[in-house]
Amino acid sequence: MEYTYQYSWILPFLLLPVPMLIGMGLLLFPTATKNLRRIWAFPSIFLLSLVMILSIYLSIYQINRSSIYQYVWAWTINNDFSLEFGHLIDPLTSIMLILITTVGIMVLFYSDNYMSHDQGYLRFFAYMSFFHTSMLGLVTSSNLIQIYIFWELVGMCSYLLIGFWFTRPIAATACQKAFVTNRVGDFGLLLGILGLYWITGSFEFRDLVEILNNLIYNNEVNFLVLTLCAFLLFAGAVAKSAQFPLHVWLPDAMEGPTPISALIHAATMVAAGIFLVARLLPLFLIIPYIMNFISLIGIITVLLGATLALAQKDIKRGLAYSTMSQLGYMMLALGMGSYRAALFHLITHAYSKALLFLGSGSVIHSMEAIVGYSPDKSQNMVLMGGLKKHVPLTKIAFLVGTLSLCGVPPLACFWSKDEILNDSWLYSPSFAIIACCTAGFTAFYMFRIYLLTFEGHLNVNCQNYSGQKSSSFYSISLWGKEVPQKKNFRLLTMNNNERTSFFWNKTYYEIDSNGKNMIRPFITIPHFGPQKTFSYPYESDDTMLFSMFVLGLFTLLIGVVGIPFNQEGAALDILSKLLNPSINLLHPNSNDSFDWYEFVTNASFSVSIAFLGIFIASVLYKPLYSSLKHWNLLNLFVKRGPNRILWDKIIYVIYDWSYNRGYIDAFYTISLIQGIRGLAELTHFFDRRIIDGIINGFGLTSFFFGEGIKYVGVGRISSYLLLYFVFVLIFVLIFYFFKP
Repeated sequence: MEYTYQYSWILPFLLLPVPMLIGMGLLLFPTATKNLRRIWAFPSIFLLSLVMILSIYLSIYQINRSSIYQYVWAWTINNDFSLEFGHLIDPLTSIMLILITTVGIMVLFYSDNYMSHDQGYLRFFAYMSFFHTSMLGLVTSSNLIQIYIFWELVGMCSYLLIGFWFTRPIAATACQKAFVTNRVGDFGLLLGILGLYWITGSFEFRDLVEILNNLIYNNEVNFLVLTLCAFLLFAGAVAKSAQFPLHVWLPDAMEGPTPISALIHAATMVAAGIFLVARLLPLFLIIPYIMNFISLIGIITVLLGATLALAQKDIKRGLAYSTMSQLGYMMLALGMGSYRAALFHLITHAYSKALLFLGSGSVIHSMEAIVGYSPDKSQNMVLMGGLKKHVPLTKIAFLVGTLSLCGVPPLACFWSKDEILNDSWLYSPSFAIIACCTAGFTAFYMFRIYLLTFEGHLNVNCQNYSGQKSSSFYSISLWGKEVPQKKNFRLLTMNNNERTSFFWNKTYYEIDSNGKNMIRPFITIPHFGPQKTFSYPYESDDTMLFSMFVLGLFTLLIGVVGIPFNQEGAALDILSKLLNPSINLLHPNSNDSFDWYEFVTNASFSVSIAFLGIFIASVLYKPLYSSLKHWNLLNLFVKRGPNRILWDKIIYVIYDWSYNRGYIDAFYTISLIQGIRGLAELTHFFDRRIIDGIINGFGLTSFFFGEGIKYVGVGRISSYLLLYFVFVLIFVLIFYFFKP
């Protein structure tokens, strides 16, 4: 086993042959490489599967032995400076290795079919393999400088993948926004690393805490400088994990292919920030105020992400803000010192969110069959509805992921989120109230996404595969007639010719009844093997469904690793065994007996909040009784009159806040972008008019002075007489005006 540990540094680099061979093939044999492009999915999946098997083997050994292994070698030695590289295998590394590889394999398997018709298929798999390499290298790093190298490689890969369809201006802008926003945090991370080295003289995790403890004990360190360094380190995690206020890149990152969104939001880029804080938690624990600051940023992100998800129309953006809110839960748990709960939620959320994003990709494929390739239309939930009849397996998978994220037992996220909510009551009642309210918001907006997508009627006409409108069907407008709302905020009333997709929409679409119930065309799609005939919208291919099925099983069962089973009065769940001993301020003694009565009581409260959110979403987005088919149930509770108008105004305020992203992007645009541009224009004016004006003034002065001097020594009497009369005139004027 020691031999395996020693050579475990190879794990991150097992995937490197894939991008290298793809690049060499495109350079040396471009035609053959492109013709055989589908075979490149196999080595990518095979090598990542090999890494997964080795990672599981290492984790099992750690569970049984509780061992930590670190192997380093000197990279450069110069006087007192020594830079070492190596790899660290501990419980945190094991958890991240399994998480990255299992989710990554399913995403790669899914991507083979999802990207099969894309011209950038080879480039996609090259980027993905290098992305996995970078993330695996990050989680196995043994020191801060090594983490920073792989940290930047992860950022580079995310830049390439978010802007994968770089010919679309919106995708190019999104990847630039992600790159620039992360540079802010990465610059802070670099300054924090250098500051810690200046204080301690080491980059190694094993040395930092010991050295700082000695310096603090001997009062040999400035606490203000140390806190500033810790804050700068945390800034890197804030940007990478999309925490407030550096979260603005995350929803725009949805412009990349859907498998990329699944990977970024589940197991790679956003998980890197949580991993960094978990890795540095022993360091943060000894620095005053930084833990409180981490928990504060976490709770703000929890609430902000949930409120911004409430009114999103784009299905992927709604899921993106959901990710932001759930990452806030993890950061809150770390700030509270609930190390185990944070990692548990990282695991459960990863599988649930990967399932949801892959399910959304299946939905988008189905919508593209109707509206053609147009992200503004194929991802718009206002134009969806009724898809459960056409994509039933996708609907089941998406529902499982939705219920898990809502916190419905016995699905995965229930166990981890409930633990965070319980720990928040021990830490701060005010934080606990916000966290519990946000759990209700989560259930509301997630079920809203599900209902808008799969329930009701399809809100658009059918089109053929090329995206051109079929002439053999009804010729009503594709989107229906857009009807502006009246001044009395007519939000919730529907009649036979109206259907509003959600109660915060400022416009609703008038859809002809024939358009709702039309017969959809059939088309035969070329397929390897027997030809299959599909109706639009159609269910995804078997490989895509297989990935969703496996992730669905994980979502159903992965909570088992953290469920406490009592044996002789001790909580012996698998996660606690792996993390024992762990950093957990709220539950320092992992051997305390588990109180099932207290657990059921707390769980009942959190589940009640989740079901309340689900019920409100059902009330607002789906009539519950046939007798109320064309009436939203909220009309029964809020009557017409002043109270109704006030209620509608409140809803509009909430809608505007959510749909406009909390006006944070607008604030950044005004304060940063326009401010910097204004400063640049002012600087340009100063440079052109003042600096250049002074230089040009000296030049003109020299020119005229030279022109005047040349008439003195030319030897012409006329020039001398002119100069003589000029001086005489000057003296006369002086004598006349200044005579005594």
